[in-house]
Amino acid sequence: MPSITIDGTVCEFEKGQTILQVANAHGVEIPQYCYHDALSIVASCRICLAEVHAPDPRADGKLAPFLGGKLMPTCQTPAIDGMVVHTKNPKAIANQKAVMEYLLINHPLDCPVCDQAGECYLQDYSYKYGRSVSRFEETKVKNPKKDLGPHVYLYADRCIMCTRCVRFTREVSGTGELYVDGRGNKEEIDVFPGVALDNELSANVIDLCPVGALLDKDFLFAQRVWFLKRTPSIDGITASGDNIWIEHNEGRIYRIKPRENMELNKWWISDEIRYGWKHIHSDQRLTGAMRREFGTLVPCDEDAAYADAVDELRTRIDGGGRLALIVSPMLGCEDAWLLARLARALDPQARLIVGPVPVSGEDKIFPPGASPEDPNAYRIYAEKAPNARGVRRVLRAMGGEVLEFDQIGAQWADIAGVICTGNYPSPWATDDFLDMLEDRYLVLIDTLRSRLVDRADVVLAGATWAEKAGTFENARGMLQAFEQAIPTGEGAKPEAQIALDMLVDLGQVEPDTEPFIGYSIVDDGPGQVPTAVQVRFGRTRIFNPADTRQQMAQAHPDLACFASEVRMPAIEHREADMQIVEL
Repeated sequence: MPSITIDGTVCEFEKGQTILQVANAHGVEIPQYCYHDALSIVASCRICLAEVHAPDPRADGKLAPFLGGKLMPTCQTPAIDGMVVHTKNPKAIANQKAVMEYLLINHPLDCPVCDQAGECYLQDYSYKYGRSVSRFEETKVKNPKKDLGPHVYLYADRCIMCTRCVRFTREVSGTGELYVDGRGNKEEIDVFPGVALDNELSANVIDLCPVGALLDKDFLFAQRVWFLKRTPSIDGITASGDNIWIEHNEGRIYRIKPRENMELNKWWISDEIRYGWKHIHSDQRLTGAMRREFGTLVPCDEDAAYADAVDELRTRIDGGGRLALIVSPMLGCEDAWLLARLARALDPQARLIVGPVPVSGEDKIFPPGASPEDPNAYRIYAEKAPNARGVRRVLRAMGGEVLEFDQIGAQWADIAGVICTGNYPSPWATDDFLDMLEDRYLVLIDTLRSRLVDRADVVLAGATWAEKAGTFENARGMLQAFEQAIPTGEGAKPEAQIALDMLVDLGQVEPDTEPFIGYSIVDDGPGQVPTAVQVRFGRTRIFNPADTRQQMAQAHPDLACFASEVRMPAIEHREADMQIVEL
């Protein structure tokens, strides 16, 4: 393969790549502001300029200064076999310092109050490539703050005019709300009159902005980024399977950001996914077990709730009735399998039902008009459930007929007991479904208060996808694992853990531990004292999704894919910005 040498590092490349793309692919740092892999190349920031030497065919292939020795924008200059690139020689360093000086002339230098502080390229490059002092003594140009749309603020003082945001709205979202207004030091990013930045991908410009100019209204002044820990996860509210980072601190989520995956979401996520986690910290969350006594739901401990549920369901099944298990498509595959095992332990003829799969509108492709097969296209899915296909796959492997939620009316007459799961981000039970539950014994595992809770005989608090680990199968059939980001809410447990607890009580699963009270360290990470919470483990072993996937594969040939085809999140290696010296 052809190769070039960048600051002494030999880097192979493919035809058509630019010098900067080759450097990025090989982990060689060249400073860059305006360049992004997904956007057109404008070479406007000029900080990536480098001195380039290339073989000169008129001098028998000897190295000669490229184009007379002038500094070249590495983002725009194609790599040529045999090139030698210098970004650390005096000529290139002088340019880097000059560019940083120009960018900071009118910058307010308000890092202590800027939300971008700690993840700002302007900060990092000022330290690495800039001057230690400013020579500018004149009055700075002041620009106003602007409300661009429902999610984005523009602090125009901080803008360095990289135009990433403008190119995004033109080339990716295809909506074109942003443009560059003015010239010179009066240049500003703005929206067209009467047109807000309100497309379904609008908040991606916040991630694209390399400085603190475009800020997230929802995250504004909420948390310092160096306190945040981040956990790899999967979109938990639509069928996209988009890869995300859940960023959290002390057991609370503060924001969700895209995690790069070129097969699925590229560098983007929709605003729906970015802001769709608010129900996790809703004041309507269920906070413990409840059972009905004398017609009223009252709080109780889990053991009492389990005992009531098992005794009454067995009584009704022994009386000739059947058990129905409704598995929500919001649950992971491991949850579905253990719940199905529980249902079949109670009633070998239990009917397995896939819960309602919400659909809103139609799929959308960005940019508008792009082909769904276009590798650079981004799709927003109309299906608002992350794991309908995974739940179906697991329930079908258990044997017997698997019903869709809209098919249960014809086979409901002999149902005497129901185990129902929800975990939807909003109330979902219809009047027709509530009428169908009349005179049936209902065990509900859900996360939010609703009319269904008021109808239930036993209520158990479940956990959202951010509070547990598991596997989702997205609309493309990809099985992807996700990690637990934050501890489960008060009194709540993952649905798989609830099923495991009850299977132990039924004698179907051997317990691994004796009763004890233990301490579990959660939300541990650099930058802050870990948070310790007391956890009651009880008689049951702790649910482990990896072990469960192995058990699923061993128990059912149709589920062998869970042992070999589940895509695990890549391990992230993050290094501290400062050198640590042992004293």
